[in-house]
Amino acid sequence: MPMGWRDLAVLASRAMRRSSLALVLILAAGCASNAKVRTLETRLAAVEAAHTRRTAEAEAARLELETKLVALRLEVQRLSAADDRTAELVSRIEKLERMDRPPPRPSRPAPDPAAVYAVPVAGLPAEGPDDALVTVVRAGEYACPYCEKVRPTLSAIEQEYGDKVRVVYQQFVVHPQIATIPSQAVCAAYKQGKFEQMDTLVWEKGFKTRQFDEANMVTLAKEAGLDPTRFQADMKGDCVGWVQKQMTQLSSFGVGATPGFFINGRFLSGAQPLPAFKTLIDEELKKAEERIAQGTPRDSYYKTWVVEKGLPKL
Repeated sequence: MPMGWRDLAVLASRAMRRSSLALVLILAAGCASNAKVRTLETRLAAVEAAHTRRTAEAEAARLELETKLVALRLEVQRLSAADDRTAELVSRIEKLERMDRPPPRPSRPAPDPAAVYAVPVAGLPAEGPDDALVTVVRAGEYACPYCEKVRPTLSAIEQEYGDKVRVVYQQFVVHPQIATIPSQAVCAAYKQGKFEQMDTLVWEKGFKTRQFDEANMVTLAKEAGLDPTRFQADMKGDCVGWVQKQMTQLSSFGVGATPGFFINGRFLSGAQPLPAFKTLIDEELKKAEERIAQGTPRDSYYKTWVVEKGLPKL
């Protein structure tokens, strides 16, 4: 049945509705696509901006580093030049100091350990018999720590060798401001036959307390049983020259420091250990025993073989 105009109108209306819906769908799809593009474009712009920023920061850091390296190179060059200048100045100063420095003093001649020196011992305090085969002369003073240190060694020698060895004590003052008075004090005690007692007291109550003054020496003299009036008179009288004479004699043999030792005239320097003393003592004992066996009187051995045959000075 042929369609009427109403039917045609309905169909046309339906067609139009479908066309509108399709258009709406197309337009909606187009809008969604544009939003996604805009989002991507925004992200791209942000990424490009971040990349540009990082590139710029890296370039700035590189430039800063290069600037610092250039400055460092310049500082190294400056310091190198300064070092060269410093070395030059130091060299010039040292040269001038050498020119102004006084020439070195010649070293003091010392006794020859192989030689025999004619060291006199008459009229000096001693421990041991006069006819001992070996005489050990000690040059020392009462302010010398090494003289005090060697005291046990000398005692050990006396105990080991007995009457074969005697120890003679000579005064050699190297600290005159403090050691002169005690040296004169033991001289005064020796004149009253009390050397050993005074010697011990000076070491124990003078050296250890650092009291070397005359008042303390008088106190020690009283403790040793000495006549204090005579003691003081001798200290200021004969004992002044007595100490000086010993120092002059010892200096003539090359003594310049304390303690020093002459073992039957052979020199040994310093506070040596016991074996060093024993080596020389044993050698001299052997020679003395042989010479006495050949006829040298025992009581004149030191005088004959040391004083008369030894060197009279350095």
